Amino acid sequence: MTDTATAGKRLLLVGHDYLAAGGIEDRFTERGYEVERIQVVPPERFDDPGVDVELPDPREYDAVLVLGARWSAYSDTVASWVKPETELLRTADESGVPVFGICFGAQMLAQAHGGEVVASPAPEIGPHVVSGVPAVAGIWTQWHYDKFVPPADATVVGSNAAAPQAFVLRRNLAVQFHPEVDAESVRGWLEDGGAELARERGLDPEVLIEHIGSLDADVRVRAAALVDYFLDEVAAG
Repeated sequence: MTDTATAGKRLLLVGHDYLAAGGIEDRFTERGYEVERIQVVPPERFDDPGVDVELPDPREYDAVLVLGARWSAYSDTVASWVKPETELLRTADESGVPVFGICFGAQMLAQAHGGEVVASPAPEIGPHVVSGVPAVAGIWTQWHYDKFVPPADATVVGSNAAAPQAFVLRRNLAVQFHPEVDAESVRGWLEDGGAELARERGLDPEVLIEHIGSLDADVRVRAAALVDYFLDEVAAG
């Protein structure tokens, strides 16, 4: 059912190397948002991601969703578009446009607003438990080698032993985990070089997929609840 209170609103979805946002995007659509997508790095430039990109003005949208990426936010190889994306996030914040950042997107939010992104001493791949507010707490799929240090004025609303997992800052929500993925999308990551990375962490890719698949139905419901938390509590200010 469409939420009449938000019908006709526009969501800007910023993808870096992928655009699929699964149950997260579906819930925005159910809540009446029209989704417009931009992919920063085209597939033919994944090995040379220093592209020049013209990003839209976030003030033309009612919310922004920023997805993950295979690169580090502090890497010189992506500096050409990290800088304008940082400005997009700051402009959105100054203008009161709510932003939901996932994994790399969460790290970008931290970096844009006075926090930091650093290499994690405890990278996470696969399902991991997160503690926090009800919308954040639970088992989520992870895939990160970096972690964010939240801005000093942010409120941490999720964490585990490996890293801070979620923070709220004004109308911004940052989550380190991947509420948008399912077994099918992670299989694509494994086929795109992730299988070797998983094995390096001592993980069997097929067991990993089976575990993620067992959570798919539950995670889809919880992803919807996470969007509701973002729209009804964080975005509401």
